[in-house]
Amino acid sequence: MYPVKIGTHDGTFHCDEVLACYLLRQLPDYKDAEIIRTRDPVELAKCDIVVDVGGVYDQKQHRYDHHQRSFKETFNSLCPEKPWVTRLSSAGLVYLHFGRQILSHLTGLEQGNRQLEILFDKMYENFVEEVDAVDNGISQHDGEARYTVSTTLSARVSHLNPWWNSDFQDTEEGFKKAISLVGEEFLGRLHYYQNAWLPARVVVEAAIQTRHQVDASGEILLLAQGGCPWKDHLFSLEKELKLDLTIKFVLYPDQNGQWRVQCVPAGLNTFHNRLSLLEDWHGIRDSALSQISGIPDCVFVHSSGFIGGNKTKEGVLDMARRTLEASYRCNANIC
Repeated sequence: MYPVKIGTHDGTFHCDEVLACYLLRQLPDYKDAEIIRTRDPVELAKCDIVVDVGGVYDQKQHRYDHHQRSFKETFNSLCPEKPWVTRLSSAGLVYLHFGRQILSHLTGLEQGNRQLEILFDKMYENFVEEVDAVDNGISQHDGEARYTVSTTLSARVSHLNPWWNSDFQDTEEGFKKAISLVGEEFLGRLHYYQNAWLPARVVVEAAIQTRHQVDASGEILLLAQGGCPWKDHLFSLEKELKLDLTIKFVLYPDQNGQWRVQCVPAGLNTFHNRLSLLEDWHGIRDSALSQISGIPDCVFVHSSGFIGGNKTKEGVLDMARRTLEASYRCNANIC
């Protein structure tokens, strides 16, 4: 039986082909595959699968290059039910076609399982899409960045290439280190999402279902345990459950046994809140805050109004309720 070969280009390597090769090696069919780094079309023709080189994207032939002028594919163009419109790199192509199979093998979840599909989406949106965007030169924002981010996964992979003025220009050693680097990070992220982030979804959904027991408005969520990652679960579950009112505040205990009230942001990537805590409380602490608010045992309200603290659950609930009541009065033009 001939050895399985994965073909990719030689010379300077980037994060996308490193990740593509790593991902393929997680599959039983490719776990012992030899990686052939070459641009020679004769050698590439001998490979079972080719990524990031060769000028061809053809799933049937297992050719996954994205550099050809005609290539404009995104996750959305190939899978219209998915929202992402970032142009794919070799990493994104491999993930799109093999990702579910890879995650099933790594997590033990069967394909078709709802949890596997949630992980599949999360790992693309929060890991692979960044690699696609960086490799294709797509900025996160318009205009000049205010500061430089130089510690991304793509940047760290790039730094494993030989220096331009080094006498040693062999890239094989650096490529092997890069495989280990992206592999460790991919597995670490997947382990977190499967064993910490995904169980949080169950907690958040249960809290949504019981929110009217916390407050009749249904706009205050109570989490019995602090540290639970709730934001993206909350946004997705609000849509799935088709809530008639958006949730404005989340209450939870902190590490000191006290309680926090946190405002729900307007979106995942914004510091604007759906409703901030009362402006008169911003930046006030302890007894001064209790006096001005009329709520006992206050600890603080952040100067921007996005979070506050109280020694008791009843205290943070009252802080959220007072803010809601003030917003109702303003909406009725009597504030």
